[in-house]
Amino acid sequence: MKKIAVVILNWNGTHLLREFLPSVLQFSKEATIYVIDNASTDTSISLLEEEFPSVKIISNKENFGFARGYNEGLQFIDEDIYCLINSDVQVTPNWLDPILHLFEKDSQIAIVQPKILDYKNKSFFEYAGAGGGFIDRLGYPFCRGRIFETIEKDNGKYDDVIPIFWASGACFFIRKDVYRELKGFDSDFFAHQEEIDLCWRSFNAGYSTYYCGYSTVYHLGGGTLHTLNPKKTYLNFRNSLLMLLKNLPILHLIPVLMIRLLLDGVAGIRFLIQKKPNHFWAVLQSHFGFYKLFFKTLAKRTSKNKTNYYKKSSIVFHYYIKKGKVFD
Repeated sequence: MKKIAVVILNWNGTHLLREFLPSVLQFSKEATIYVIDNASTDTSISLLEEEFPSVKIISNKENFGFARGYNEGLQFIDEDIYCLINSDVQVTPNWLDPILHLFEKDSQIAIVQPKILDYKNKSFFEYAGAGGGFIDRLGYPFCRGRIFETIEKDNGKYDDVIPIFWASGACFFIRKDVYRELKGFDSDFFAHQEEIDLCWRSFNAGYSTYYCGYSTVYHLGGGTLHTLNPKKTYLNFRNSLLMLLKNLPILHLIPVLMIRLLLDGVAGIRFLIQKKPNHFWAVLQSHFGFYKLFFKTLAKRTSKNKTNYYKKSSIVFHYYIKKGKVFD
């Protein structure tokens, strides 16, 4: 058995598999390639069977979303390292070698992310992960190479290896044993920010997450839910609150949640000003979704909760008030 499994979660992604799977097969000779299919109703399965017979298929009974979809399928995959990669990612020659070297070098490294560039504009970072993820004291995620809507050009300054707080779900390497120890992604999230939650829980358990700038992939982005989709807004706002409730140290919990709920309201009003009423409604619904899962999520807290965040100020203040648009 090979040491690493490259695992693609698919739902009705025939066109994405046809475009992006060839690069994965070409440049991943060290790995076994799997597709976990979330009960697709298109021709995904027949495409894989006819055009990519070397790919191993695991079929879920229904569309479980990102979080539970991976949890269900990964039960049947036993390679030591999982690479969870979106179906809209193009990989490059030797992309696996530097990642595997990191895992071999330090047993405390549990999660690794490569450099993620934009498939549509390959000299720029891509929104989802860019040069490695961080979080501020209010729980807002940001990246080297991407703060809110500002995307940096890749000029080589992030060609390094550093510890980060979270790795992008677009291309997410994790040790199998750690994934199973932490019971995988939180299925209640369905999709969005479940990778940050898993990285936070990994950090609480004493493991490290790293960025490796010597491995590069290109991400199309928006392959499943486009940024203009209110469902994406709902999941991002709700799941961010769930993640804070679950992982913040007890002394930080109430003040941070109160501030976040207030700022979410400001974001909702901003959507109205921008004439995006569906997104305003999505923010409002996200709070009801949060309250619905409040006690269930509260029960998932542990005594090990700790933080490792940007301490200078909130990234919101840094970006919108101080006009700090790039990672420094």
